[in-house]
Amino acid sequence: MIIKNAEITHNKKRNVGLVYELLLRAVSTYLVEDNKQKAQDVLDIITLHYNNNTELYKEFRLFNALAKTSVSDTSVAAAILSESKQAVRRFDNKKLDYEKSMLLKSINHNLNDKYFFHRWIPNYKELATIQTLINEWNLQDRSDILRLVMLEGKMVEMLITERAPAQTLDIVPDIDSLVIKIMNEKFNNKYVGKLSNEQSELIREYVLMSVTGPSTSLIEKIQLLKNNALESLSTIERTVDNSVLKENLINVRSKIESLDLTELNDNKFSKLMTLSQLINEAKET
Repeated sequence: MIIKNAEITHNKKRNVGLVYELLLRAVSTYLVEDNKQKAQDVLDIITLHYNNNTELYKEFRLFNALAKTSVSDTSVAAAILSESKQAVRRFDNKKLDYEKSMLLKSINHNLNDKYFFHRWIPNYKELATIQTLINEWNLQDRSDILRLVMLEGKMVEMLITERAPAQTLDIVPDIDSLVIKIMNEKFNNKYVGKLSNEQSELIREYVLMSVTGPSTSLIEKIQLLKNNALESLSTIERTVDNSVLKENLINVRSKIESLDLTELNDNKFSKLMTLSQLINEAKET
């Protein structure tokens, strides 16, 4: 759908930030409707198209920074625009355009939701301004100077205006527990028992990692989990006299120590969840 006003033309279906926001709202809608499969379909689309190996993610990361940043004066805002413009000019536009087409194809084919692009977004105008400005920067020498000046002026106003928390592009709070519910089912065959608070938090951050990349918090948590597992193992080793059991414990220690956490995937994450479960059980004995 092409939306026109007196000053700009905006294609909402190729707005990387707006589509992401619509995907999050779709997850919320499907989960409220108890349609877990549709919700998982949306999460799969986010994982596939917004991963950090894509050109689309590069644009989204810049888009998200412009949507969230708030500064104190126009000189700082102007510096941000200058750096952002340079970043845009490094994009592979052919690849980016193709990835947006594939994202749209995934949404149409996998969701088949006629209401998807008609959900209400409270900060729609801001998101439209950001994408239109990025598009204009992409045109470089072919850009419309008057329109570019107008858009950059609007962007400066947005940057020096304090942003309300509701206007960010993070996953909304009411969705977190529902996303955890889906991911719990996905990993349920890997470990047994009710999720602890630690496991629930790990799952939530692992889900977000596919969109935003691994956070410092997640990296610290999984390293701490690995260290705690090794400490628990040391405690057990001090109480064991059986030579066969000791040999088995040595093998377990070797596997834990060799667990590479630099690049997480479902298999490694399942092992971490199992470690968390074993640590919890050890504390209860």
